[in-house]
Amino acid sequence: MSTFEETGGQRPKVERGVERAENRTAPGRAAPNGNGAAKSTRLPRRARRAQLLSAALEVFVAQGYHAAAMDDIAERAGVSKPVLYQHFPGKLDLYLALLDQSCDTIVSAAGKALESTDDNKQRVTATMHAFYDYVASAEGAFRLVFESDLNNEPAVRERVDRVTIECAKLIAHVIADDTGLPEEQSQLLAVSLVGMGQVSARFWLQEHGTIDQDAAASLIAGLAWRGIGGYPRADEHR
Repeated sequence: MSTFEETGGQRPKVERGVERAENRTAPGRAAPNGNGAAKSTRLPRRARRAQLLSAALEVFVAQGYHAAAMDDIAERAGVSKPVLYQHFPGKLDLYLALLDQSCDTIVSAAGKALESTDDNKQRVTATMHAFYDYVASAEGAFRLVFESDLNNEPAVRERVDRVTIECAKLIAHVIADDTGLPEEQSQLLAVSLVGMGQVSARFWLQEHGTIDQDAAASLIAGLAWRGIGGYPRADEHR
């Protein structure tokens, strides 16, 4: 059934960027009043979108893309499906919006880590800790990026690849500046460092070993630095 049919043949209109939620009780929503009915909550469009994305993240992380249903997401958010469809025409659109949000988060974290110091050894450490912080987040958003059950979808694959590509570009720029290596070589080294951080962090989380998060991130940072630190700086050549 198409989105148009599911909404009764008409798409609900958004009035002045504000919507009225359904009278349901859901996490973060008003409890029923004395007459047994939940109070309606009016939210600005941006706030409603954020609420829907938060609910969708919980459902997708718990169930995966294929098992999740728009009904589940609407129920988790405490709204009707027409309200959900006002913001997202379909499940894939909602999933892609979450992917964009998640990808922006990890790329931004990597960028901040690189900018946090001029000491390259500390940069490596900060970047590895950024990957571990992201993977260890209680929201579990990393599963959408690194463990998606929709990787065969081109739009999803593009976004997942963007994390590696953009993080690697940031790191490659630092490598090229410091070592004088050609762009292609710097990019390959950077991709290797990104892969080391991502894969090791996911393995660490899945294993639930006795190594705590900071110790694990520092251990991998030490390995990475022993590799990349062996390349002489450009000013040493001169």
